[in-house]
Amino acid sequence: MTSHHALALAALTVAIALVLGGAGLARQQDAGAAAAQPSSLVPAARTDEWAIKREAECIRRAQESGKAPVVFVGDSITQSWEDPGKAAWAKHLAPRGALNLGNSGDRTENVLWRLEKAPLTRLGAEHVVLLIGTNNLGHGTSNAAETLAGVQAVAARLVAQCPGATVHILEIFPRGERFNPMRGDICQINQAMRRWVVEENARITAAGRKSARTPLAIHAIGDAFLNADGSISKEIMPDALHLTPRGYEMWAEALAPLLR
Repeated sequence: MTSHHALALAALTVAIALVLGGAGLARQQDAGAAAAQPSSLVPAARTDEWAIKREAECIRRAQESGKAPVVFVGDSITQSWEDPGKAAWAKHLAPRGALNLGNSGDRTENVLWRLEKAPLTRLGAEHVVLLIGTNNLGHGTSNAAETLAGVQAVAARLVAQCPGATVHILEIFPRGERFNPMRGDICQINQAMRRWVVEENARITAAGRKSARTPLAIHAIGDAFLNADGSISKEIMPDALHLTPRGYEMWAEALAPLLR
């Protein structure tokens, strides 16, 4: 091999090494960026067997149900419209053509995954009722800021998938029989969500969304479940988290004027 050929080969080897090294660095950077995202924003399927079955049922409903003017999205508190909330659902919500897409234990990342697998656009919803986030805090997978970001991401996805609807964000319900640190996190999340709804509505309007309905609304329905001293009655939440039939009746009555 001549010295000229040897130099050319050496230069080519260096170039290949630089390209491969750059590709490896890019992969590392991509992985690092993904790792930097909080889990509340990374779509994730459920892994517990009982929840997988319900997850599949929610996806089936989203893919196969007829038009649904009102769609509920959330966790066990939403799913339980089918158990302790059954009477209130039949009285107030079934006549409105409501569809229940709640799955017990869901966190924001699980809802994001479901919405990827089964977008809600085909349902033609006029109202989407969202209650999510308490499990991000309760399971200890997300702090308050991360939970807020997750709820915002879910709400934004619902606005995108249901362009003719109002997405009604329900402030995270209070939990715990009496004052506790998690209540503080919930209050801070709810406060920030109120401001975000105002700013997001302004942004969407400025972007030229054409709809007779306001894209986002937020409601403090959970405040009605508290006593004047800040405690939660077992007649409303027996475990200071999930609702009794009376609690669902109160929730349904509060929603009625919002869903007209």
